[in-house]
Amino acid sequence: MKHLILFTMKSCPHCSDFKNMLTENGIDFHDHDIDEHREEYDMFTKLTESEFVPAFMIIDENNDQMNAGCFAPDRDYQSLEEAVEIIKKEII
Repeated sequence: MKHLILFTMKSCPHCSDFKNMLTENGIDFHDHDIDEHREEYDMFTKLTESEFVPAFMIIDENNDQMNAGCFAPDRDYQSLEEAVEIIKKEII
């Protein structure tokens, strides 16, 4: 089973747009505000070397193994539309 975790900020218009796009595409996600999930976000930024939001992780829980892919703006995608396409490929 795959889970999508978004890293967002309350005051970020791009984050709101991204969540709306995912909802419109019928994609379930867990929204993690970076202020409320600081430790998790700090680990994410160390892995990606990026502090930009919206960013996301796709966690794949398969049997006894768990894999995660980390995706950050400007590093892994240039637009929200491109991010949605990445998610569609990985999750759907």
